[in-house]
Amino acid sequence: MHIGNQLIGAMYHKRLIDGYLKEWAERDTHKPVLLRGARQVGKSTAVRNLSKQFEYFVEINFEKQPDYKAFFKNNLDVKRITAQLAAVYGTPVIAGKTLLFFDEVQSCPEAIMALRFFKEDMPDLHIIAAGSLLEFALAELPTFGVGRIHSMFMYPMTFDEFLEANGEDLLLQARNDATSDNPLPQPLHDKLIELMRIYMLVGGMPEVVDKWVSTHDFIQCQEVQDDIIVSYEDDFPKYRKKVDPMLLRYTLRNAAVQATKKFVYTQVGGGFKINEVKKALEMLVLAGILIPVTHTDANGLPFGSEADFSYRKMLLLDTGLMLRLLNMTLGDVTEITTHVLTANATDLVNKGAMAEQIAGLELLRYQSPNIRHDLFYWVRLSRNSQAEIDYLIAHGQEVVPIEVKAGVQGGMKSLWMFMREKHLSKAVRCSLENFGAFDNVDAEADNAVRHVCICPLYAISMMRALI
Repeated sequence: MHIGNQLIGAMYHKRLIDGYLKEWAERDTHKPVLLRGARQVGKSTAVRNLSKQFEYFVEINFEKQPDYKAFFKNNLDVKRITAQLAAVYGTPVIAGKTLLFFDEVQSCPEAIMALRFFKEDMPDLHIIAAGSLLEFALAELPTFGVGRIHSMFMYPMTFDEFLEANGEDLLLQARNDATSDNPLPQPLHDKLIELMRIYMLVGGMPEVVDKWVSTHDFIQCQEVQDDIIVSYEDDFPKYRKKVDPMLLRYTLRNAAVQATKKFVYTQVGGGFKINEVKKALEMLVLAGILIPVTHTDANGLPFGSEADFSYRKMLLLDTGLMLRLLNMTLGDVTEITTHVLTANATDLVNKGAMAEQIAGLELLRYQSPNIRHDLFYWVRLSRNSQAEIDYLIAHGQEVVPIEVKAGVQGGMKSLWMFMREKHLSKAVRCSLENFGAFDNVDAEADNAVRHVCICPLYAISMMRALI
């Protein structure tokens, strides 16, 4: 609980969402914000950082302070509620000067319901609500003020945020200045690959990144990751009464094993029925722990209009957590860890699902947090074909396929076939190569020219500019 504008922690790592929250705070008119995302991705810390712009700050955590739910029980008169909160905290709640923060708001559905009345009756007050299992609470509310509340979605730290947290601002600037025509000098390229290796293991959970920055010790980072996984599993009994917590554990750990492959329900084991596994998977997606990548025919935009939800891959929200879950499931990931740290760049991307997982998560995290974004891929559904495109993005009105690859030669057969079928002229190869581009003349399609942009795995935030 923070009252007034107190010091917000010794070390704050800048986040992409900071700019969006600052812009919201400075608007003449602003709706209450609902900050949504999985547990421990940094939602509360980002709000506390924003509070430094305000004269006063009042934070209520409904899990730590369950007694405060009483303010919302009798009626939702927000002027009464704010007057009583101000009296309890000894802190003025004044429009334009106070930031009011409801944390773990899923524990108090009435507080979620009250947000719409803040918009109607106290429109100038800055109010943010956040929670880690919000999607479950929202699903059970008849209405929570659609149109009167603005949602923002938050994820673990991106690679760019990781670089800044490690004081690599100059390296980040040098990378941002590179282009397909002017790639990075080899020493800078090599340094970014080394930092990407570390990021694969550390991941982007803020507490783990903080531990890495202060200790540079993978073992200590793994201890924090294990604690986060345990806290997630401790939440499982809250995932409605219908889903067995043991099934949720099985499903989560199996999702780590199946990451970036079509999810097969029957592999989860434990004697559970397919419908039960589907329900568990749906719960883990709602909690933000798993990120679905859905097959689409990709004949045009939007991708969702041709999506096939029976063909989905699952990504874990964080690569560091994925490796810890593999350790819990398979017993030992020392070999994978050693490989990430020592393999040459080509082998590193070819080994397992790490590169494809990072590419998907990075694609998601650099998009605007103001709406929920989906990830899509394409796979030929005939039995005799192995063709698959890892990710698809919309660039303007164009469909752009993305292949996560390693080598300079080979491995592009699916891409050429897909581009020919869909009459596309642009594609991206995402790998640990340096910046670059090349054209392919398709002799089987009237010598059509296919342009492929090479986007290094460490530069996904630049992908749209490179295209």
